Amino acid sequence: MEQLELQMSDGVYVYATVRLPAEKPKGHVHLLHGMAEHSGRYDKVAEALVDAGYMVTAHDHRGHGKTVDMNGKRGHFGDEGGFPRVVEDVYEVVTYMRAQYPTNKFVLFGHSMGSFIARRFIQLHGHLVDKVVLSGTGDDSGVARYGGIALGYIMGKRQGFDRKNLLLDELVFGRFNKGIQKPLTKFDWLSKNPTHVFSYMMDEYCGFVPTTQFFLDLFDGLGLVHDLREVARIPKDLPILLFSGDEDPVGNFSKGVWKVAKQYDRAGLKHVTVRFYEGGRHELLNDTTRPVVLQQVIEWIEA
Repeated sequence: MEQLELQMSDGVYVYATVRLPAEKPKGHVHLLHGMAEHSGRYDKVAEALVDAGYMVTAHDHRGHGKTVDMNGKRGHFGDEGGFPRVVEDVYEVVTYMRAQYPTNKFVLFGHSMGSFIARRFIQLHGHLVDKVVLSGTGDDSGVARYGGIALGYIMGKRQGFDRKNLLLDELVFGRFNKGIQKPLTKFDWLSKNPTHVFSYMMDEYCGFVPTTQFFLDLFDGLGLVHDLREVARIPKDLPILLFSGDEDPVGNFSKGVWKVAKQYDRAGLKHVTVRFYEGGRHELLNDTTRPVVLQQVIEWIEA
């Protein structure tokens, strides 16, 4: 694995990795990690894709992982325009990787927050992508999101926009363990495998509380991602795979994922596939389901 420090157009450095298969790559998969985690948590996913013959790249978003070690603040995209900037980072990282390691097929693979970033990317740059894999995505919370924006602005004005916001963090994630009998931790909604949950909790790059501005950036981004006019910009023939556990609260226990698929259908997208895994929670790729899920994802990419 090659590790890189890539300078973005605004001067910020982003940590990125490249993995190459032994033979000529069948294609290129770029991984986008979720909120309050980092790309290193996808090592097993990357290894499986490399074994299948694909070049795999990834990077740590601003405010996350080793990108923070180089510059920035943990849990903070930036002081303004954070979501568009994070999407632009994807464009710049992918453009660099494709120039250095050209392949015939490019697949964008996003999990959770990374899936929302990927969905915005294909609204803006869908012509660059051959296939899209969206893991653990969800729909627009609507009124709750507007309420979060209002609360965030009030708290930001009083306390500062670059401070951790425990209240918004609780409002967004506090209900996710609802329905789980006798949860051992506040992160049980991630996976049924306690080893993976505790690994997440012990990871210094995971589980942090983001800033008020981060939440405002994310809420604004979710509005764009679900705007039907923006969705209509996605190329109609772009194949999209949505997969989720049917016990994933981010996808509202499958209901939210179906809403996304239906919105894509209304926008005229022709090749949208939806897959649910019974009993699965948010991180299907960090559970006993990983081998089966990855095999089916690879088969879909190659179909």
